[in-house]
Amino acid sequence: MNYLDFQVVSQSNSIPSIDQFQSWIDVVLSDESIDSEIVVRIIDEAEMTQFNEQYRDKIGPTNILSFPFDVPEGIASILLGDLLVCAPIIEKESLQQNKIIDHHWAHIIVHGVLHLLGHDHIDECDAKEMEALEIKILRKIKIKNPYEEKSTL
Repeated sequence: MNYLDFQVVSQSNSIPSIDQFQSWIDVVLSDESIDSEIVVRIIDEAEMTQFNEQYRDKIGPTNILSFPFDVPEGIASILLGDLLVCAPIIEKESLQQNKIIDHHWAHIIVHGVLHLLGHDHIDECDAKEMEALEIKILRKIKIKNPYEEKSTL
């Protein structure tokens, strides 16, 4: 079973329902044979900026930060980690990239959960592997490849 601790402190009006988030997480974790818990906190740009600067030494906000939980030895825990998602950035990216906003939310959540599972995109080989996994998972929830360039006629 996958548990979701869902926290919304953003003023955004375009945040999908908790049921949507749960369904996206369930699809990502469907091949995992473990019980898990994930914290998803939806925040605004000021809070994201603080976290991005503190934990990544990057100036300004980003769309998502993933914090995998490193279970201490001898402790039983199903917590995979925390995802911080910046609603205003998701909205801006969706408009800039001409994407359906719920599809972009789904992609960002899939991306973040994969990070919690240990996937990364630091080098090109890992990036291609993670991207392919994202595309495969998104296809299961009927979302097109978010990396394809849209042709303009």
